[in-house]
This record gives sequence, C-alpha cells and structure tokens, in this order.
Amino acid sequence: MGPGPVVEVADVTVRRGGAVLLDHIDWTVAESDRWVVIGPNGAGKTTLMRVIAATMFPTSGRVTVLGEELGHVDVFELRPRIGVCSSAIAAQIPDEERVGDVVMSAAYAVFGRWHEEYQAVDHGRASRLMADLGIAGLADRVFGTLSEGERKRVQIARALMTDPELLILDEPTAGLDLAGRELLLDTLSQIVLDPLSPAAVLVTHHVEEIPIGITHALLLKAGRVVASGPLDDVLTPAVLSETFDLELDVVQRSGRWWAQATFGAKHVYTG
Repeated sequence: MGPGPVVEVADVTVRRGGAVLLDHIDWTVAESDRWVVIGPNGAGKTTLMRVIAATMFPTSGRVTVLGEELGHVDVFELRPRIGVCSSAIAAQIPDEERVGDVVMSAAYAVFGRWHEEYQAVDHGRASRLMADLGIAGLADRVFGTLSEGERKRVQIARALMTDPELLILDEPTAGLDLAGRELLLDTLSQIVLDPLSPAAVLVTHHVEEIPIGITHALLLKAGRVVASGPLDDVLTPAVLSETFDLELDVVQRSGRWWAQATFGAKHVYTG
C-alpha cells in the first residue's frame, strides 16, 4: 500500500431497519497506528469493524480501506488484505478442522480444507505463526478440542496468515479467565509493538484489556464518536464517564490502564 491512511471513514451512517447503528462517524487510521475502540454494548463497535473489514456497506458516507473506496472496489480482492479475528469468524470454523489447516486455509479465505493446493511457503508461514503464538504443538489437534485461550491464538494466527495490511481484533480476550487474558494481552502487546506489524484496530469493553503498545483510542456511544485521538489524550475520567454514563476514575500503571467507579463498594446495584 502506498502513502495515505489505511482507513478513512468520512461522515458514515449505518441504518438497519429503524435503528441507527452508526451516526455520522469520522475516523482515520494511519499505517503506524494501533487503535483501541471502546464503548458499551450497542455502541456500534462491531458494526464499525464490519464496515472497515468490507463485510458491511454504510448507508451513507464514504469509506476507504487500503486505498480502495467501498462501492468502487471488488471486496473479494480487498478482504484478503485485511486480517480479522472475531466471534463471527470463529463461528465459521468447523470443530473437526485440524488446527494447522484452520490457520493455513486463510490463504484461500476459506473455512475447511477441500481440494485447494498449498505451497511450501504457505506451510512455512503457518508453522512460523503458530510457533510465534505458542501453539505449534496444537497443529494436529482439531479446533473443537481446544480451550478458549488456545482458540483465540489460532484465530489470531489465521488473521495474520495472509500478511495483512490491516489487522482487526474484535474483543480478542472475551471469554478468557484471568490467566488466559493476561497471557494473551502479553502476546498482543508483542504484535502491536512490532514496527513490522500492520496497522491494528482492537475492540474491547474494558480499559484493562488494552495491550501495551496501543497508540490511539476511539470511544463510541450510541453510534456516535465521544472522543478520538492519542490514547493518553482521550482516555480520561471525563471522557470515559461520558461514554459509559458512570462516574469513573482512570489509572495508568506500568503501561496498562484501569477504570473504577468513583462510588466504590458503597453503591448497591438495584438493576
């Protein structure tokens, strides 16, 4: 990809039925950026990821991904340039699929081995990615037998298989226990800190799930942008409190972020 932003979203609105999922969004991702997208349930985070992954078209506005404008490009040629790890992708992986094939089949953008032919370079890249992500020993296991943490690592390896120019990680730590989350966050930090890694966008509900190395944050609420910019500038108590409709304190420690309600243990949630 040449000069210019990796992602450019200009005045984008997405409507489905009577619902407005995204409301006049403006957002730009540069090649060296590592973004986190934060917001409550229903904020529009996954919808925005589907738009920049070229799997959903906006109702209005303009979206350019990797120099190609949606509506004026063959998305089947664009999508292999984008690595995606999401629950929707995971749901398409056959439980009986061999882990090595789950990773390698991304080269053809398919799920489940059929009659496609793979070259030595494909086998080599899949093996290197699985080794880098600590799952080389799982290559001959079937996907359905893996733990949730192992599944996440397989999905990330698959997302990186095509050497993408944009990496989208939609809630990569969801469903993990504490140890699994912390181990995966360390792996994600290694990925986003690598200057040779692609531009990355990570979605989460929780600031403690932001890996070290993230440079920018986009905060969404009810389909609108609350704040957008360098992480240190926008991840403030005022902005987070507005985003989640709750008074929050925000603390940064050892490169990680933490948020807590200001009322502490005195408040009793009544539903």
